[in-house]
Amino acid sequence: MNENNTKIYQVSTLQALAMGYTKHVVTVSQLLEHGNTGLGTFENVDGEMIVVDGHCYRALEDGRVAEAPGELGVPFSSVTMLQGQREFEINDIDNINDLKILLNNKVDEGFGLNSMHVVRIDGHFTKLYARSEVGYESRFLSLKNILSKTQKDFHFEDIDGTLVCIYYPDFMDGINASGWHLHFISADRQKGGHVFELELKSAAAKLDKISRIEIQLPTDIEFDIYSLKEASNDEIKQVEQGK
Repeated sequence: MNENNTKIYQVSTLQALAMGYTKHVVTVSQLLEHGNTGLGTFENVDGEMIVVDGHCYRALEDGRVAEAPGELGVPFSSVTMLQGQREFEINDIDNINDLKILLNNKVDEGFGLNSMHVVRIDGHFTKLYARSEVGYESRFLSLKNILSKTQKDFHFEDIDGTLVCIYYPDFMDGINASGWHLHFISADRQKGGHVFELELKSAAAKLDKISRIEIQLPTDIEFDIYSLKEASNDEIKQVEQGK
C-alpha cells in the first residue's frame, strides 16, 4: 500500500495542551470521521484516549476503560486510517526502551526517520505500567501541574491487549511529542491507559509510514493568547514518561 494515501489527523498541538489549553476542539464523533486508530485525551484532560477498530475508548483514573460517547469533547488527539503497510512479529521485550529501539529500527529500515508512523501491536504483555487521570477544569494551569493533581498510576500483569504507538520525528517536536507515544487497551476493552513501562512476551505488529498531516487548530480567540513555546522539552518528556 502507498503511504501517500494515508494521513494523520491531529487535533490542536502538544504545546497547546502542555500550556493548559484543554478545551473542546472537536467531538469524538467528528474525530472518528478521520481515523480508526490513534490516541489523545479528552476535554479537561479527563482520561487517556485509545482509538482502535474505529472505536474511541477512555481510560479512567483507576485503569478501567469505557467507550467514549460521541458528543464528548476532544482537545488533543492524533488518528489515522490504519492500513498495515508492513507487518512483523515481536518477541521477548524486557522494557519500553527496548521496544522503542526495535520500532526505531523498523522505521529506519523503511528510510522513515523524518516521517510520521503509526504502529498497532496486538499481543501478550507480562507486565504493563500505565497511568490515567480524572478531569481538572483549568484554562492556564500547565499539563504537568494538572497531572500532578490528577494522575493515577496502575499496572497489569499477564494481559492480552493492543498498543497504539505513534511516532513523530524530532523536527515536529511541539506539534506533538518527538519519538514514540504509547497507549494500551486490553483485548476485552476493559483496561488501559498511557504506557510508561512494559514487558512484552509475544505480539504481531502493523506499521504505517505517513507523509501527510492535517491539523485542526482551535478556532476560539482564547487559543491565540497562549504562548506555545514556553513548555520545555524536559517538561514534556516528564509528562510523557509518567513522572
